[in-house]
Amino acid sequence: MNRSGHADLPLHYGHVPKWLAERMTALGGAIVEAIVMDYGKSAVLQRLSDPCWFQALGCVMGMDWHSSGITTSVMGALKRAINPMSGALGIYVCGGRGTHSRKTPEELLRLGDRNGIDGKAMVHHSRLAAKVDNTAIQDGFQLYLHNFIVTDEGEWAVVQQGMNEQSRMARRYHWHAPMVRSFVDAPHAGIYGPNQGMIMNLVHQQADVTRNSIVNMVQRDPSQILPVYRELVMPDHHEVRAKDVQLKRLGAVLALAYERPPEDFESLLLLEGVGPRTLQSLTLVSEVIHGTPSRFTDPARFSFAHGGKDGHPFPVPVNVYDETIGILKGAVYKAKIGQQDKHDAIRKLSDFAASLEKDFEPNNQFDEWVQHERDTSYLYGGRTVMGKAKAPVKEDVQLKLF
Repeated sequence: MNRSGHADLPLHYGHVPKWLAERMTALGGAIVEAIVMDYGKSAVLQRLSDPCWFQALGCVMGMDWHSSGITTSVMGALKRAINPMSGALGIYVCGGRGTHSRKTPEELLRLGDRNGIDGKAMVHHSRLAAKVDNTAIQDGFQLYLHNFIVTDEGEWAVVQQGMNEQSRMARRYHWHAPMVRSFVDAPHAGIYGPNQGMIMNLVHQQADVTRNSIVNMVQRDPSQILPVYRELVMPDHHEVRAKDVQLKRLGAVLALAYERPPEDFESLLLLEGVGPRTLQSLTLVSEVIHGTPSRFTDPARFSFAHGGKDGHPFPVPVNVYDETIGILKGAVYKAKIGQQDKHDAIRKLSDFAASLEKDFEPNNQFDEWVQHERDTSYLYGGRTVMGKAKAPVKEDVQLKLF
C-alpha cells in the first residue's frame, strides 16, 4: 500500500447529525470486521494508510465527499465501532481531535498495561509522527487531529490532519509502521492535501545532508521540495460532477443493480429480495472491503452508495443505509459461524461490477443518474442536515441506463 499523493481538501466546519453518526459507526464497524475476517488486521492498517481508500470510505459512509470533515468523522466513527470489540479484532484506535489527541499517550500506556504491547514505544512513535508533520515539515498546516491505530501485535498506523485557516485548506497525513524505516527519512505512506509548492521538508529521503548540517550547527539551506506525489484533487465545488468520477466504473455498478445482465449471476440469488437501490450500495461497500488500491483513484464515486449529509450528490437514503448495514453485519455474523454463502456473494459484487466495465458505455448520463437519485430519495427515507427529502413534482421516475 505504498501510496503517495496529494489532494486539495477544503476546510469545512459543522457537525454530523446523530442519525448519520450512529449509522457511520455501525457501517464502519461492519466493514472493518469484514476486512479482518478476509484479510487480517494488518490489512485494516494498510487501508487506513492509503489516503485515497480513506476518502472512499468516508464517501461510502455518507459524509461530504470532499471536505476536511471526513477525517474527523470517519476516525470518530471507527473509534466508537472498533474499541468496544477490540478484544476480538485485535485493533485499537487512540487519540482524536483537539483534547482527545493529547490523551493519546495516556491511552497507549493503558493499552500496553492491558495487552502486553510496548506502550512506551507506541507513545514514542505517536509523538515523533506528530513532531515530524507539525515541525520537521513546515508546510503551513498546524495539526489539530491525531489518531494512532495499533494492533495487539504492535503494528501501528497514524492518521492526522492539519489546517491552514488562511488558505481554508486541510492536509491529512498517513503513516504505516512497516513503511517507516526512519522517522527522519521519508517515513510517510502518503500525504493528502493541497500542493503548496516549495516547503521545508526535513524528512525527505534526500535531506540527510541538511539534517546533519542542522545538527552540526552549519548554516545551510534546509528547503527541499516534496517528492512528486500522485495527484488527487478534491475541488471546492460542493456538487459531484461527471469529471470527479470514472463514469465507466460508476455506470457498471448501476448496470449491475438495475439491469442484472444475463451472464453468470447465480451467486446473486443468495441476495434475492435485495432491491436494486440496496444492491447499488452493497456493490460499492463490497469494493471498499475487497477492492485493490487502483480502484480508489476516484473516491467521489463512492458517494453514490449513501449520498452525503449536505445533499451532494443526493440526500442520504436512510432506509437503504440501514438495510446495507443489516445485510453486511448479518453476512459477517453468519460467516463467523461457518455460513459463508452470503458473505461470499457480497464479496463477488465488486468483481461482477468490474467485469462489466469493459463493455459499458456511459453515454454522458451522469446528470441523469444524479437526478434520478435526487428524485427517488424520498422513497428511501432521504435526509440531509437540512431535513427530509421531498417527493418531486414530476411522476413516474425511472432510471434508464441504456
